[in-house]
Amino acid sequence: MEAITSYPKEKINILLLENIADVAVASFGDAGYTQVRKLKHALEEDELIEAIKDVHLLGIRSKTQITEKVLAQAHKLLAIGCYCIGTNQVDLNCATEKGIAVFNSPFPNTRSVAELVIAEAIVLLRRIPEKNIAAHAGSWMKDARNCFELRGKTIGIIGYGNIGMQVSVLAEALGMQVIYTDVITKLPIGNARQVHQLNDLLKQADVVSLHVPEEPSTLQLINSAAMEVMKKGSILINCARGNVIDLISLKQNILSGHIGGAAIDVFPVEPEKTGDIFYSELQQLPNVILTPHIGGSTEEAQLNISEDVSAKLINYLELGVSSGSHTVPALNLPQHPDAHRILHIHWNKPGVLSGINHALSAHNINVLGQYLTTNTKIGYAVLDVSRNLNNDVIASLKNVPNTLKLRVVY
Repeated sequence: MEAITSYPKEKINILLLENIADVAVASFGDAGYTQVRKLKHALEEDELIEAIKDVHLLGIRSKTQITEKVLAQAHKLLAIGCYCIGTNQVDLNCATEKGIAVFNSPFPNTRSVAELVIAEAIVLLRRIPEKNIAAHAGSWMKDARNCFELRGKTIGIIGYGNIGMQVSVLAEALGMQVIYTDVITKLPIGNARQVHQLNDLLKQADVVSLHVPEEPSTLQLINSAAMEVMKKGSILINCARGNVIDLISLKQNILSGHIGGAAIDVFPVEPEKTGDIFYSELQQLPNVILTPHIGGSTEEAQLNISEDVSAKLINYLELGVSSGSHTVPALNLPQHPDAHRILHIHWNKPGVLSGINHALSAHNINVLGQYLTTNTKIGYAVLDVSRNLNNDVIASLKNVPNTLKLRVVY
């Protein structure tokens, strides 16, 4: 019975790529998982296909690409943890169809990004980059022209999500006026004010900060036409996605003096690893800060992300909790005493639940708790049943039409 109802933790293979923080390894170790392999780098597709064959849980950051070809060979894979904000690197459609849960951590680095935005706004308004370069070169540029305080200026936040809201709080605390725009109407924090047209925000803002996802609607959202609307001498900050700004137009506007400065942390094409050659149209421009995608790269953020994603993976593995998954529909359930828990992932077709119940009743299995949620493609059923399971019951459940994945948790 123990072999049927609880897969031994020492046989769960966990692979962590891209130098995920050691606290993730410790989290799995504390939970009793001993087969944890950590690599400092990402793997190319062919390498990943070979490495993933016997892996049950996979942890990645932003560089590893989880393609349909990779997932086709991941026969034992139960879940993927993206130890970062986004999930663009995973073929979510394919993962959904294979019943593989995909988790990420959209919130723990919010403060880190927001602090960087505010710091860059202060530095650019004071024109620190050029003065810093001059001082290192032995030139004394003590000059107050075109240098301003943050207090009293207006910051325009494009995308009022978790990071945008945090920027709003910090900016207002420093005496800024805050306006924001978003695709939906959102209640403001503090004295922030929503404007519903992008051009209205661009006309008013002394500092423009982008916090939008990478979508067709945001591709080069700040283009030549948008920059023409911006206030002369205004500052542009992008810690969102690399493709939301037309960098060629930005270069032209900086050289002409229409835009007073820019801080760019994300780029359309980024090097694969630390130390690789990097090129941008904005290199060597005055009052421009270029950083290597470090908005969330603080010790605190990496610690929080590692703890958050690891906890989600462990809860999914041990309890079937799928809250936060981008593929398996969300369920958050307490442990049911004196019961076995079965997870059944299936195509969202009529009759599946009936087939599950018929298979259980045919073997005289009593259902103590049953939970079902679906998305447009798949359904996720969690079944708490009486403690008289056997291999025949498991086989019957696996043979229910439209079954994708079955797992007995305990």
